[in-house]
Amino acid sequence: MANRASFDTIDLHLIRVLHTVITERSVSRAALKLASSQPAVSAQLKRLRELTGDPLLVRAGQQMMPTETALSLVEPASRVLHEAERLFSPKARERGFGSEAEVAKITATFRVAASDYLDPLFLPSLVAHLQRVAPLARLELMPLSREYDYRRHLAVGDVDLVIGNWLEPPEELHLARLVSDEVVCLVAEDHPAARAGARGWTIARYLECEHVAPMPMHPGALGVIDQHLAAAGARRNITVRASHFSLIPLMVADTWLVLTTGRLFCSRYVDTLPVRIVKCPVAFPPLSYYQLWHDLTHTAASMRWFREQVREVARGLTRRALPGRVAA
Repeated sequence: MANRASFDTIDLHLIRVLHTVITERSVSRAALKLASSQPAVSAQLKRLRELTGDPLLVRAGQQMMPTETALSLVEPASRVLHEAERLFSPKARERGFGSEAEVAKITATFRVAASDYLDPLFLPSLVAHLQRVAPLARLELMPLSREYDYRRHLAVGDVDLVIGNWLEPPEELHLARLVSDEVVCLVAEDHPAARAGARGWTIARYLECEHVAPMPMHPGALGVIDQHLAAAGARRNITVRASHFSLIPLMVADTWLVLTTGRLFCSRYVDTLPVRIVKCPVAFPPLSYYQLWHDLTHTAASMRWFREQVREVARGLTRRALPGRVAA
């Protein structure tokens, strides 16, 4: 085997030659794959034989066969090349983790602050997905409430990721859009809006209705829906504010309250509650849901991988979302 002096002269290309010659079982085929010449690969094979103290390839009839030592070197060589790619390739670092075996060994703790505006099944689906692909990882979920200063918690590292919807996300944070969703209204089956039809369900009647809305992120703040209305010089009649967004459909089912939010959220309730989705007479732009993170975790391989999992779970929910029964 190589002494220290010769070991220090080994470069990655020589390891790639080792891996290619053994797997191809041919100097000529290895030369083609490496875009090199046969004499050059032969010279490198000679050096590899000197370094390992083993012939590596021996003739067996008309073929060249790897020795037992050569076969034992394939996996370590592959691992070295893979790790080197992750170390020096930006694209490889962005992938985070390469194989399912690597992912299954992740023991990191991922801390997420999220609202339930996106979909009542989103967080449960994220938990189930993480348990399936990375069973050793831990997940800590915190509510994105008006009392939770998510910008400060991200800045000091108390939380890794924040998921929600903003008209203008904070500029100092990194963001990635998860999904965009149509704005609709959820009403009880016997609500006048469910019976009025498109002509009867006007903007004026919409604004006059009794509305239910989530608590603002901080006192005096306007939510995304009310920000759009205010920009148009309009204001709706909010009679109920609720901290628990997932309970609002139950309130809607037994009242004439109107909930204005994304279709993805509303569609989960139309087959389990006496409610209907109706087209909103106000032309709201789509709701955009984001994941936000700080520079602290921007380049961490584990967090790059986790953000990709969050994105895939969100996309999966939109693909499986029920269309919802539309009354108007």
